[in-house]
Amino acid sequence: MGEGETLKQHLAKEHRISPFQTYLKEIVYGGTDGIVTTFAVVAGFTGAQSGNVPGYSVLTVLLFGFANLFADAASMGLGNFLSLRAEKDVYKKEEAKELHEIQTNAQMEKEETIDILQNKGFSENNARQLTEIYATNESYWLSFMMSHELEMPNPTGENPFYTAIATFFSFLSFGFIPLIPYLLQRTSPLVFMYSCIATGSALVLLGILRWRITRETVARSVFEILLLGGTAASIAYLVGTLFRL
Repeated sequence: MGEGETLKQHLAKEHRISPFQTYLKEIVYGGTDGIVTTFAVVAGFTGAQSGNVPGYSVLTVLLFGFANLFADAASMGLGNFLSLRAEKDVYKKEEAKELHEIQTNAQMEKEETIDILQNKGFSENNARQLTEIYATNESYWLSFMMSHELEMPNPTGENPFYTAIATFFSFLSFGFIPLIPYLLQRTSPLVFMYSCIATGSALVLLGILRWRITRETVARSVFEILLLGGTAASIAYLVGTLFRL
């Protein structure tokens, strides 16, 4: 087997990115927000209710919980779509300006490139040599300047539709979990406790999913998401108690 074939196999194996890795930000962001905001409805109503009309309270939680679930999921998905579209538009506008500068004032751009490379630890001589090499490849030079001069990540490879879908379904899937006890144990006086357990389990599941993808320490992945969700849920419950019926 030739070296070229071995390199191809290495790249295919070591640099393969799964769909979960590609949309990790949307999954974690949408899932966390789905869990927290849906449970906030549950906690808020529980904190506010007197406990004299548990049947009415459960129906209210389900009504507002599902309304919040679908409305916020759609809102977040659409917001993610529009945000990425706007980010792409800004990037293209700045890219066109930078390309114009490269084509009309190349010497100034070379001096800027040399300065950037020197700030990154290259000697002046090496920085000038690298700059001359970059100048022979306009597209790479442009990409370098966008990344290191303007410090703008390139969003052109991201699909706004897929990111919106990932956010929507992550929000919907994880946000549904705190409502499950209210569907299965509607008459139980412990339904809120079951919802707390379900919410905690959902946050742990999301933390483990994050750990499996990022390979950070599992304790950090789970703890950060639990801390965020627990804090938001506690605030919602305390606010609800201020309006206790």
